[in-house]
Amino acid sequence: MGKDMTFWEHLDELRKVLFRSAVVLMVLTVVAFFCKEFIFDDIILAPLSSDFQLYHWLNALLAALKLKPVEPFDIELINIEMSAQFFTHFRVAFYAALIVAMPFIFYELWSFVKPALYDKERKAVQRSFGFAALLFYLGIVVGYYIVLPLTVRFLGTYQVSFEVPNQISLKSYIGMFVSLILIMGIVFEMPVLAAILSRFGIITKELLRKYRKHAIVILVIVAAIITPSGDAVTLFFVAVPLYLLYEVSILVCRKAQPEDEDEKEEDVKV
Repeated sequence: MGKDMTFWEHLDELRKVLFRSAVVLMVLTVVAFFCKEFIFDDIILAPLSSDFQLYHWLNALLAALKLKPVEPFDIELINIEMSAQFFTHFRVAFYAALIVAMPFIFYELWSFVKPALYDKERKAVQRSFGFAALLFYLGIVVGYYIVLPLTVRFLGTYQVSFEVPNQISLKSYIGMFVSLILIMGIVFEMPVLAAILSRFGIITKELLRKYRKHAIVILVIVAAIITPSGDAVTLFFVAVPLYLLYEVSILVCRKAQPEDEDEKEEDVKV
């Protein structure tokens, strides 16, 4: 902005940003609420059967390797609470609207913060915002098309005995759906976090390369935590993207500065 603003003027600008974001979020929530069939039947409930896209890809791969295809399955959900379906519908509409509205909300926040930054800072933050948004949506896609269906198939069809059939509630499935998708979106922000820490001099390319083997072990543990199913296939499909993100983090990090290396040598001598 062309002139310095008082605290109350800044507060008023922030209020406008929050108001516009809230209005867009509310409108998108209403739109999503009336797209119930598409959101639930075509997106959310699709991973509950072997007709999901992932299994077509796996069966094509297994056929090329002359192996048996994935056994067909169909998981049914039940509802045990009177108002659960309505509130689940509203909650899912809100989450869908939030995901779609993320770019606009970030843009509004960026427009509020941008005047206070220098040109170099603006360019750096702008690139970080775009990169972070791209990785977040990429994480959601990986979570939806790979992690979620494999986890649902394993946990939904697993039985300790045929005498104990699975009766999975709608609330339980939606909770796992939302948590897995959002966790994958957040985990995919690893390179952005690495770039920020690198700019502050906390980590460097050399440091990440040095501890690559240790990082692999940690990433496998994180993948096991993210995927409660515990089967090797799902663990593999989660661990591989995490490792690739670690390699991307190395690429976006800065190299150690000569002064830092000299300081390290002096510390060793002391």
